Amino acid sequence: MTVLDLFAGPGGWSQGARVLGLNEVGIEIDAAVCATRAAVGHATIRADVAAYPTKPLRGKVTGQIGSPPCQTFSAAGLRAGNTDLPLCHQALDDLARGNDTRTALREACTDPRSLLVVEPLRYALDLRPEWIALEEVPAVLPLFEHTARLLAHVGYSTWTGVLNTADFGLAQTRRRAFLMASRTRPALPPQPTHADGGTPADLFGDGLPPWRTMLDVLGCPPGIVHTRGNHTSGGSRFSTTGPSWAVTGRARSWLLKVGSRPSASRRRLDQPAPTLLFGHRLNDVSWIDVDGSPVRRLDVTEAAVLQGFPAHYPWAGSRTKQFEQIGNAVPPPLATAVLGSLVPAALEVAA
Repeated sequence: MTVLDLFAGPGGWSQGARVLGLNEVGIEIDAAVCATRAAVGHATIRADVAAYPTKPLRGKVTGQIGSPPCQTFSAAGLRAGNTDLPLCHQALDDLARGNDTRTALREACTDPRSLLVVEPLRYALDLRPEWIALEEVPAVLPLFEHTARLLAHVGYSTWTGVLNTADFGLAQTRRRAFLMASRTRPALPPQPTHADGGTPADLFGDGLPPWRTMLDVLGCPPGIVHTRGNHTSGGSRFSTTGPSWAVTGRARSWLLKVGSRPSASRRRLDQPAPTLLFGHRLNDVSWIDVDGSPVRRLDVTEAAVLQGFPAHYPWAGSRTKQFEQIGNAVPPPLATAVLGSLVPAALEVAA
């Protein structure tokens, strides 16, 4: 074992590690998620991260990855994690002092899952990997900053901050908090590969290309385009799965809507998608027409591609479970960028 992936999920970090030639083993408890990982060939220990012992892993882990479940902190959830923040901070301090109070603090939490965010520190202090990469929703940044301070006390260089997936070639403006730490080199964030609107060339380089759009990665979603909109006569009808020269007018004005409220995010096909939120909002992620009329729901393949996975990734489980896995995963291209920044020698393998 070289890289240990806590709360491994369907393979976002795993795909990123694979590109870099890193040998990764995940710990994951969900049966459907484990089935997805098995189908794509990612090694997995099916277990509860919070209950799994660290002793058998000592001396075997070079790098540690972690994306604790975010439901209690996510804007798409009930935000119980906000109430539990003081208990999470206390658990971090207690672990750093060698006092494991997780059981008592978990019982005191509004949602016991909130305390899972401290598990990466428990593993890190016991295993002392050379480097660490953690990802969560932005609301968890204060806990990552606290974790980083504690890691700095035991010899790690650290960086914490929020990265936007659109800056790294994803057609989605998904913002996530990251913690990066290293015992062997300065921990620095990856350099963006894209920028909003692009940047011009200068003396220091060629500049950055603009953010990628849903149209760039999806083409036009399947459907029928009428070049005269709602007019009853004239115009022509084309399938949007046909040649791009036949896709005109109305199809390019489709919007992706995320949410059911009047303030729900809406993005045109020629823009990146907003952050994809599934869970209980699954049926509220859909294509709408320029006048707001429903067209159809986003499908699994489209969601996977917008999250940076291959179109034919072998998702396991029910439709709801597949969307849940996609929405919770780290986008693989961003995982590659973060890991490449921590393990630069791996970039030679990718090249």
